[in-house]
Amino acid sequence: MHVQDWLDTVPAAAVYALVGLVIGLESLGIPLPGEIILVSAALLSSQHAGIDPVILGACASLGAVIGDSIGYAIGRRGGRPLLAWLGKKFPKHFSEGHIATAERSFEKWGMWAVFFGRFVALLRIFAGPLAGVLRMPYWKFLIANVLGGVLWAGGTTAVIYYVGIVAESWLKRFSWLGLVAAVLVGLTSMLVLKRKAAKAQAAPRDAEVETVPAAD
Repeated sequence: MHVQDWLDTVPAAAVYALVGLVIGLESLGIPLPGEIILVSAALLSSQHAGIDPVILGACASLGAVIGDSIGYAIGRRGGRPLLAWLGKKFPKHFSEGHIATAERSFEKWGMWAVFFGRFVALLRIFAGPLAGVLRMPYWKFLIANVLGGVLWAGGTTAVIYYVGIVAESWLKRFSWLGLVAAVLVGLTSMLVLKRKAAKAQAAPRDAEVETVPAAD
């Protein structure tokens, strides 16, 4: 089965659920490729009439906000022992150096670290749990969480969706231009080869004419 045919059989609800789930799990502190999933789904929505980009963006935003809020609650309850445990489970993402960098960002920017952290892969994983560990007031966290989550998820979906539409139209146009160019190149090559072949056949005849001695 062709890949596009297979994608046509995937229910739109499954795509929405997958995007919301992966982004939600990433936001609560589990290292998952949420951004890659979102970009892939948004690109798919530009080529798949059954997937609504508005619903997709809403599901992604909802997953981001809920995931971050759960991460905040876990971080507030678990405290620093939670960060130590995460460092053992995910040393690549929750190393002491990464945690220190995230803490400095929170100390310097406060709730803005939660907002802008949504657009940075490392802070996107840390934002919820670390805000809870550092006892950031929940109302501040919630405002930054909602604004950042909606802007990141909705904005990414919109940009990739329209880029996908433009790219598809250009590719279609390029395919026609490529076909025309291929035909022209083929015709030109055929004419050149015919001309060279005619010259090659004429050359021996000219040589024979020149070598035949003139009659006395």
